[in-house]
Amino acid sequence: MESTEESVTDMFAEYGTVRSIKLASDVFSGKCKGFGFVEMEGHEARAAITGLNGKIMGDKSLKVQFEEPRKGGKKGGRRR
Repeated sequence: MESTEESVTDMFAEYGTVRSIKLASDVFSGKCKGFGFVEMEGHEARAAITGLNGKIMGDKSLKVQFEEPRKGGKKGGRRR
């Protein structure tokens, strides 16, 4: 089952307002790599984590967890 931003937003919207979503996609194929980031209010995010973590989607088990924003505002990339 191919995940889209719309399908993931719909899934999380059952628990509250989705502020933003970003799915990681393969540069060449454009297909979802199987992970992404969803931004929600704290109490709504906790409800989504509780409700979705471990849920089976197709043949995969979802892993939904809280992630702290990176400090310093640096984005990913190679170290120099």
